[in-house]
Amino acid sequence: MSRWRSRKWQRRMSLKLDFNYMMSEFLGEANGISEDDLRGMREVAVKLHNELSEGRAAGRIGFYDLPYDEDTVESVEKFARKAIRRYENVVLLGIGGSSLGPRALHSALAGGQWANLADHKGRGKIPRFFFADNIDPETFGRILEFAELKKTLFLVVTKSGTTAETMSQFLIVHDMLERKLGRGRVADHLVAVTDAQNGRLRNVADREGLTDFIIPDNVGGRFSIFTPVGLLPAALMGIDIRQLLAGAAAMDERTKKADLHANPAYVAAVLLFLAERTHGRNIDVMFSYSDALFDVADWFRQLWAESLGKKHSLGGKEVYCGLTPVRALGVTDQHSQTQLYMEGPFDKVTIFLAVDQFDKSMPIPTLYEDLPDLHYLGGHSLEELFQAERAATEYAMLQAGRPSMTITVPQVNAFTLGQLFYMLEVQTAFAGGLYNIDPFDQPGVELGKKLTYGMMGRQGYESLRTEYENRQAKQDKYVV
Repeated sequence: MSRWRSRKWQRRMSLKLDFNYMMSEFLGEANGISEDDLRGMREVAVKLHNELSEGRAAGRIGFYDLPYDEDTVESVEKFARKAIRRYENVVLLGIGGSSLGPRALHSALAGGQWANLADHKGRGKIPRFFFADNIDPETFGRILEFAELKKTLFLVVTKSGTTAETMSQFLIVHDMLERKLGRGRVADHLVAVTDAQNGRLRNVADREGLTDFIIPDNVGGRFSIFTPVGLLPAALMGIDIRQLLAGAAAMDERTKKADLHANPAYVAAVLLFLAERTHGRNIDVMFSYSDALFDVADWFRQLWAESLGKKHSLGGKEVYCGLTPVRALGVTDQHSQTQLYMEGPFDKVTIFLAVDQFDKSMPIPTLYEDLPDLHYLGGHSLEELFQAERAATEYAMLQAGRPSMTITVPQVNAFTLGQLFYMLEVQTAFAGGLYNIDPFDQPGVELGKKLTYGMMGRQGYESLRTEYENRQAKQDKYVV
């Protein structure tokens, strides 16, 4: 039996949320949240919990049940076993939720940028991974120059199939494959991850006979890490996706309770909500004291910003809701951002990401006995120094009246990552209820998309092109 299947091991790997330094007992009433404040949210928590549970049971909110989709796991594993033997490179064509989750998994569990430096044998014959998550022509051109086509698999990930950025890359890649490898080889190097029935990528996949994987109708892009959007890349990276989903399922059990003191996702959402509503703290800094988890903070930025940044409430009232997510890296950003967090405006909450035990410790040798300001480091390790700097920063912020909470994983592995991703998704869905907005749509990005369609000549968007061409002209006097 795999070690991660043991209940004892799973309990040891349980994620912890420490919110002591959010509370008025430590921060004082001017900056902290009181026990009475939390008690005052209990009825609201029960109401929202019931609403979310009903949405889950009715199939309207699909991300909740993704950890239990055995059919998808089997199909992904079957494909990945064959593909890993065949391809040396995988290029993911996708943007936003189609890329941020896979990139976070790669950084945390598959070696990140360092994995691509090893040769094929040195990587355990796992493919290199490249994320074409932007359409900067310089970067995309270099990826295509580097990745030898006949040894490369392209994952085309877009639910709608009309994402201009991803589909433009797809057209370029399709043309290159056809010209350089031949029409009959194109389908061997393309996989579509898209909607089951609708969208242009679905049309193309059916027409071309591409291998395809389905994004469920009731799961939006930023909540899709436990669909083939995240699972297929993860499996191709050599990550144990069953362990990842087991971690998500373990967190699902913890978040099925309405009790704030038993549910880390709910209490985190409530604390951030109260910090904003009662103290004006509308910036949430995810401060990762782990290089491996830094891209989780990037994934969270989209999840938190796109879900909560809404003009209208569920009732249609203009509310201009939103919390601004910022990411920071410990200890690097102690030397760039922490000055602002310590002495700048009282508008932030810091969410530390911590790891109890790193795989490497890196002992520091004892040298230069005549230089006490160097000698004291000897006999310790980089891990000790790293942990000390996080604890010191956390305490220093407390002394400055700056609230923080700490999410700690015992180790960085697939099980703990599954817990972390799932917790943050539930936290976001619950926060949407607290603010009385829809956390599952993103109307604010539509106008920019439609204007782009018009400017690029897409049929049906001519009026927007005309509107843009007739816009008020910029004035030279405001350009220097």
